[in-house]
Amino acid sequence: MLKLLLKKQFLEIFQVYFYDAKKNRARSKASTAMFFLLFILLVFGLLGGIFTFLSANLCAPLLAVGMDWLYFALMGLIAVLLGAFGSVFNTYAGLYLPKDNDLLLSMPIPVSALVTARLSGVYLMGLLYSAVVILPAVIVYWITAGITLSAVLGGLLITFFISVFVLTISCVLGWIVAKISRKLKHKSLITVLISLAVIGVYYFVYFKAQSMIGDLLENATVYGAQIKGSAYPVYLFGSVGVGDVRATVIVCAVVAALFLLMWLLLSRSFLQIATSAGKSVRREYREARGRQRGIDAALLGREFSRFTASPTYMLNCGLGTFLMPLCAIAVLWKGRELFSMLDAMFAETAVSVPLLLCVVLCGLASMNLMTAPSVSLEGKSLWLLQSLPVEAWRIFRAKIRIQLLLTGLPLFLCIVCTAAVYPLPPVQLLLLLLFAGSYALLTALFGLFLGVRMPILTWTNEIVPIKQGGAVMITLLGGFGYTILLLLGFILLPGWTLGFCGYIGCFAGANLLLSVLICLWLRKKGVARFSAL
Repeated sequence: MLKLLLKKQFLEIFQVYFYDAKKNRARSKASTAMFFLLFILLVFGLLGGIFTFLSANLCAPLLAVGMDWLYFALMGLIAVLLGAFGSVFNTYAGLYLPKDNDLLLSMPIPVSALVTARLSGVYLMGLLYSAVVILPAVIVYWITAGITLSAVLGGLLITFFISVFVLTISCVLGWIVAKISRKLKHKSLITVLISLAVIGVYYFVYFKAQSMIGDLLENATVYGAQIKGSAYPVYLFGSVGVGDVRATVIVCAVVAALFLLMWLLLSRSFLQIATSAGKSVRREYREARGRQRGIDAALLGREFSRFTASPTYMLNCGLGTFLMPLCAIAVLWKGRELFSMLDAMFAETAVSVPLLLCVVLCGLASMNLMTAPSVSLEGKSLWLLQSLPVEAWRIFRAKIRIQLLLTGLPLFLCIVCTAAVYPLPPVQLLLLLLFAGSYALLTALFGLFLGVRMPILTWTNEIVPIKQGGAVMITLLGGFGYTILLLLGFILLPGWTLGFCGYIGCFAGANLLLSVLICLWLRKKGVARFSAL
């Protein structure tokens, strides 16, 4: 039984490599092999290459001052952090939220076997994330310090201990997430905000990493002494990679004890959480007058409900809506200094700064792609929308309006904040508004055009139309290509000879012309194509 459950868990994790959701059939062996090869190249080639470069920069200087343990402590902590972050939400979903939980629990399967199979998936994902960091570090250490029996055993043991520790942390954090999520309202918005906060922290650490590494290498001896004195467990943890027997025994005992405690926690709480329906609130019925809404308002509300109900939809297709207000605040805070520096850099071509504003606004607006997957997200329930006594053009109009509202209003806020700290001539300000509005309209119409032409209606996971659909990919790449063309056309091509007003006026006119052509197609051929899906 356990063997079958483990096989099922493995197939679920790599389902996309074995099964083609678009064609509703299994992939060929050659296609599956190519997908796994691409996965290995991306994960271990790209990410592994990044951490190999980091390990190469840290290893030799730390070995030169006798801080081998500090090298393994740093890389090991990064591996633990990445492994726990990469698998914590997978733990919550993989342990407590699988769609077949009720079916499996109703069968004569021991709960311990089910939990073991679920944990194997969590362990595999945590091992994958942590190995991307620690394995390159171990290999670089072997190459730099030389291959000895203690170094080989230490590298293998620290990799194993990290994977088990990541599993323990992920399960505990997943248990906490499961407990909290049962009591939360507006889970989708909270998930989006947490994800944005994590992205912000990541980029902050990324841009500060070079100075932090330089400071560490210059003061390795000082930091090493401080860690030994105030964070002795970290010293023991790093010493495992060097092959220290005493440190290995202690760390092994601690990791084993923590794992056993985690197993007892899961054994006692798994059934309660997995079968829980969440917090229910008693509501007293009170008679109230219903508010009647028009067709357009009801369709628009339906689109907003779909958008706000899916964190994946919001993060992948509405990131610009969250970033533009932050950019507006940043402009009010540091905008004067930035624009003064840009004016000094482009003193000879004063119109370059307004052009750069257009490029930035264009790039931010290109992150909003609500219309591109909106038709595909209807999925197998598309017939419900088609059966409504509503014209198809009104449905299209609702899908366009949600993107215009969620893109146009933040764009307008950015322009107002920019004008407050960097006064623009009235003509340039009006053209900036016209260009931003016409570009937002063009991207909304173009995304819907591709969504009607390239729908994916047989998906089983909304990630397929949102992240893997051709309409989304072409709209995203087309938006960023348009942004690059806007910049290069002004700098490299003779666009600067037209001046800002002439150059942006041409782009705004082209945006409006293309919008009219796409709108005409949607009203005639698009409506017919949508009705025939």
